[in-house]
Amino acid sequence: MKTLIITLIAMIMMASCGVSARSAQPVGAVVACSTLKVDRTVSKGISLPCLDQRSTINFNALRGPVIVNVWGSWCAPCLEELPYFVKLAATKKVQIIGVDVEERSMAKAKSFLIAHGLTWPMLYDPDARTKSLFGFGVPVTWFIDKNGVVKYKKIGVIHSYADLTSMASKYLGVKF
Repeated sequence: MKTLIITLIAMIMMASCGVSARSAQPVGAVVACSTLKVDRTVSKGISLPCLDQRSTINFNALRGPVIVNVWGSWCAPCLEELPYFVKLAATKKVQIIGVDVEERSMAKAKSFLIAHGLTWPMLYDPDARTKSLFGFGVPVTWFIDKNGVVKYKKIGVIHSYADLTSMASKYLGVKF
Protein backbone atom coordinates (compact mmCIF):
# COMPACT_ATOMS: atom_id res chain seq x y z
CA MET A 1 0.00 0.00 0.00
CA LYS A 2 2.82 2.37 0.92
CA THR A 3 4.51 1.66 -2.45
CA LEU A 4 1.25 2.38 -4.28
CA ILE A 5 0.85 5.76 -2.56
CA ILE A 6 4.46 6.73 -3.31
CA THR A 7 4.02 5.69 -6.94
CA LEU A 8 0.81 7.74 -7.26
CA ILE A 9 2.44 10.82 -5.70
CA ALA A 10 5.42 10.48 -8.05
CA MET A 11 3.11 10.18 -11.08
CA ILE A 12 1.13 13.26 -10.03
CA MET A 13 4.32 15.25 -9.52
CA MET A 14 5.68 14.22 -12.91
CA ALA A 15 2.41 15.07 -14.63
CA SER A 16 2.24 18.49 -13.02
CA CYS A 17 5.83 19.22 -14.06
CA GLY A 18 4.93 18.43 -17.65
CA VAL A 19 1.93 20.74 -17.59
CA SER A 20 3.84 23.68 -16.13
CA ALA A 21 6.67 23.22 -18.60
CA ARG A 22 4.25 23.35 -21.52
CA SER A 23 2.40 26.36 -20.17
CA ALA A 24 5.70 28.21 -19.75
CA GLN A 25 6.46 27.78 -23.48
CA PRO A 26 6.95 31.26 -24.95
CA VAL A 27 4.59 32.38 -27.68
CA GLY A 28 6.04 34.38 -30.55
CA ALA A 29 4.48 36.89 -32.88
CA VAL A 30 4.86 38.27 -36.36
CA VAL A 31 6.38 41.66 -35.56
CA ALA A 32 6.16 44.62 -37.93
CA CYS A 33 9.40 45.76 -39.53
CA SER A 34 8.25 49.36 -39.16
CA THR A 35 10.06 49.38 -35.80
CA LEU A 36 13.44 48.98 -37.49
CA LYS A 37 15.87 51.87 -37.77
CA VAL A 38 16.79 52.38 -41.41
CA ASP A 39 18.53 55.07 -43.44
CA ARG A 40 15.98 55.82 -46.16
CA THR A 41 18.66 57.46 -48.34
CA VAL A 42 20.39 54.11 -48.91
CA SER A 43 19.21 52.49 -52.14
CA LYS A 44 21.94 49.95 -52.99
CA GLY A 45 21.97 46.53 -51.44
CA ILE A 46 19.87 43.44 -50.93
CA SER A 47 16.22 44.04 -50.08
CA LEU A 48 14.14 41.39 -48.33
CA PRO A 49 10.45 41.19 -47.54
CA CYS A 50 9.39 41.33 -43.93
CA LEU A 51 7.32 38.42 -42.62
CA ASP A 52 4.64 40.96 -41.68
CA GLN A 53 4.11 41.29 -45.47
CA ARG A 54 3.82 45.06 -45.16
CA SER A 55 7.33 46.15 -46.06
CA THR A 56 10.63 45.38 -47.69
CA ILE A 57 13.88 46.21 -45.91
CA ASN A 58 17.15 47.10 -47.60
CA PHE A 59 19.75 45.32 -45.52
CA ASN A 60 22.41 48.00 -46.16
CA ALA A 61 20.05 50.65 -44.78
CA LEU A 62 19.81 49.05 -41.31
CA ARG A 63 21.01 51.19 -38.42
CA GLY A 64 21.62 49.91 -34.94
CA PRO A 65 22.54 49.10 -32.48
CA VAL A 66 21.07 45.89 -33.84
CA ILE A 67 21.85 42.19 -33.83
CA VAL A 68 21.00 40.36 -37.05
CA ASN A 69 20.59 36.61 -36.69
CA VAL A 70 20.49 34.54 -39.89
CA TRP A 71 18.83 31.18 -39.36
CA GLY A 72 16.49 28.51 -40.73
CA SER A 73 14.00 26.24 -39.01
CA TRP A 74 15.73 23.26 -40.67
CA CYS A 75 19.10 24.17 -39.04
CA ALA A 76 19.82 22.26 -35.79
CA PRO A 77 22.52 24.69 -34.53
CA CYS A 78 20.10 27.57 -35.18
CA LEU A 79 17.51 25.90 -32.96
CA GLU A 80 20.16 25.46 -30.26
CA GLU A 81 20.84 29.19 -30.02
CA LEU A 82 17.28 30.53 -30.42
CA PRO A 83 16.47 30.43 -26.67
CA TYR A 84 19.34 32.88 -26.04
CA PHE A 85 17.85 35.32 -28.54
CA VAL A 86 14.39 34.90 -26.98
CA LYS A 87 15.87 35.75 -23.57
CA LEU A 88 17.79 38.72 -24.99
CA ALA A 89 14.68 40.06 -26.75
CA ALA A 90 12.81 40.00 -23.44
CA THR A 91 15.33 42.50 -22.00
CA LYS A 92 14.44 45.07 -24.70
CA LYS A 93 18.03 46.36 -24.43
CA VAL A 94 18.95 45.85 -28.08
CA GLN A 95 17.02 45.44 -31.32
CA ILE A 96 17.13 41.99 -32.91
CA ILE A 97 16.32 41.22 -36.52
CA GLY A 98 16.01 37.72 -37.89
CA VAL A 99 16.69 36.63 -41.44
CA ASP A 100 14.92 33.33 -42.13
CA VAL A 101 16.70 31.68 -45.07
CA GLU A 102 15.61 28.93 -47.43
CA GLU A 103 12.29 28.33 -45.68
CA ARG A 104 9.68 26.39 -47.68
CA SER A 105 7.00 29.01 -47.29
CA MET A 106 6.19 32.23 -45.52
CA ALA A 107 3.38 30.43 -43.67
CA LYS A 108 5.84 27.83 -42.32
CA ALA A 109 8.19 30.62 -41.23
CA LYS A 110 5.37 32.41 -39.39
CA SER A 111 4.23 29.21 -37.66
CA PHE A 112 7.77 28.46 -36.56
CA LEU A 113 8.43 31.85 -35.00
CA ILE A 114 5.12 31.81 -33.15
CA ALA A 115 5.74 28.29 -31.83
CA HIS A 116 9.28 29.11 -30.67
CA GLY A 117 8.67 32.44 -28.96
CA LEU A 118 10.40 34.72 -31.47
CA THR A 119 9.23 38.28 -30.93
CA TRP A 120 11.36 40.46 -33.18
CA PRO A 121 11.10 41.63 -36.79
CA MET A 122 11.85 38.87 -39.26
CA LEU A 123 13.05 39.17 -42.84
CA TYR A 124 12.36 36.36 -45.27
CA ASP A 125 14.90 35.01 -47.78
CA PRO A 126 13.36 31.93 -49.44
CA ASP A 127 15.72 31.89 -52.43
CA ALA A 128 19.03 32.47 -50.56
CA ARG A 129 19.70 35.92 -52.04
CA THR A 130 21.74 36.77 -48.97
CA LYS A 131 24.33 34.01 -49.47
CA SER A 132 26.60 36.55 -51.14
CA LEU A 133 26.29 38.73 -48.05
CA PHE A 134 26.22 36.25 -45.15
CA GLY A 135 27.94 33.22 -46.68
CA PHE A 136 26.71 29.70 -47.26
CA GLY A 137 26.16 28.42 -43.73
CA VAL A 138 23.88 29.29 -40.86
CA PRO A 139 23.64 30.38 -38.15
CA VAL A 140 25.37 33.70 -38.67
CA THR A 141 25.00 36.67 -36.34
CA TRP A 142 26.04 40.23 -37.17
CA PHE A 143 26.40 43.11 -34.71
CA ILE A 144 25.66 46.45 -36.43
CA ASP A 145 26.26 49.84 -34.83
CA LYS A 146 24.17 53.02 -35.04
CA ASN A 147 25.94 54.08 -38.25
CA GLY A 148 25.23 50.81 -40.04
CA VAL A 149 28.78 49.51 -39.62
CA VAL A 150 29.11 45.77 -39.04
CA LYS A 151 31.24 45.61 -35.89
CA TYR A 152 31.42 41.83 -35.66
CA LYS A 153 30.37 38.75 -37.61
CA LYS A 154 29.84 35.59 -35.58
CA ILE A 155 29.82 32.58 -37.89
CA GLY A 156 28.37 29.50 -36.26
CA VAL A 157 26.30 28.78 -33.20
CA ILE A 158 26.27 30.99 -30.11
CA HIS A 159 26.66 28.56 -27.21
CA SER A 160 25.20 30.53 -24.29
CA TYR A 161 23.23 33.57 -23.26
CA ALA A 162 26.40 34.87 -21.56
CA ASP A 163 28.26 34.66 -24.89
CA LEU A 164 25.49 36.56 -26.67
CA THR A 165 25.29 39.34 -24.08
CA SER A 166 29.08 39.55 -23.93
CA MET A 167 29.24 40.15 -27.69
CA ALA A 168 26.40 42.70 -27.52
CA SER A 169 28.30 44.56 -24.80
CA LYS A 170 31.67 44.38 -26.50
CA TYR A 171 30.62 45.28 -30.04
CA LEU A 172 27.53 47.45 -29.49
CA GLY A 173 28.11 48.92 -26.03
CA VAL A 174 24.88 47.45 -24.65
CA LYS A 175 24.89 47.25 -20.84
CA PHE A 176 23.42 44.21 -19.08
